[in-house]
Amino acid sequence: MAPPTPQIVRVIDLETTGNAPPAHGVCEIGWQDVALQPDGRWELEGEGGSILVNPGRAIPPITQAIHHILDEQVADAPWWHDVARRVLDPYPRRLALAAHRADFEQQFCTPNLTHGAEWICTWKCALRLWPDSPSFSNQVLRYWRKPQGLDHDRGLPIHRAFPDAYVTAFHLRDQLNEASLAQLLDWSRTPGLIPRVRYGPDRGKEWRELDHDTLMAFLTDRDPDIRFTANHEMDRRRGGGNVGRASAQELLL
Repeated sequence: MAPPTPQIVRVIDLETTGNAPPAHGVCEIGWQDVALQPDGRWELEGEGGSILVNPGRAIPPITQAIHHILDEQVADAPWWHDVARRVLDPYPRRLALAAHRADFEQQFCTPNLTHGAEWICTWKCALRLWPDSPSFSNQVLRYWRKPQGLDHDRGLPIHRAFPDAYVTAFHLRDQLNEASLAQLLDWSRTPGLIPRVRYGPDRGKEWRELDHDTLMAFLTDRDPDIRFTANHEMDRRRGGGNVGRASAQELLL
């Protein structure tokens, strides 16, 4: 008998005309699967791929300067709704979708297109698992971590849908091998837990180094990740929770 087809988390990356649908549209989608192996480990599976998409509007020059996709390259491409479901919902194998800063992809990959899939945000999970990283962008993590097996050229050029999905898949693989799927999903449902202060006179400090009044000022910050982190640190000082590296108990959730 053939071995059962493994379950997967599908990593998604989008290139778009801008940041705010419906004013902006998708012009490319890329994907790479990460599969659960019989031994309980996670590994990349398959070749992945990408599809150009007609966004239904001109691509602004400022956006073309990032991903270098031209209007003429997508003029005859399929529409987003003709592409999205078959890429986003590889039933019945898919356990979840994933993306680096998944809040962005979720604006375009709506629940009706994903069949209500849950999402893993590899950026939020990196904040928890690898708080010592000098930055948490997809590419900085790539060069700081140097994931085993990552083909340098296959992960280029950056800001194209498949290479970015391919690089993110290595971060996801390693995160799934360090923490449970349930834990990554749980972290992804909340704002990001920022390991160090991002700006101001205390920039670069760990949150536990701040005095009470300084920490209080961050509780009303406009950035939801900063507010969440400041509240988390306040809870820690009252006797619960950690800011920064995940505890062993958290990883087993």
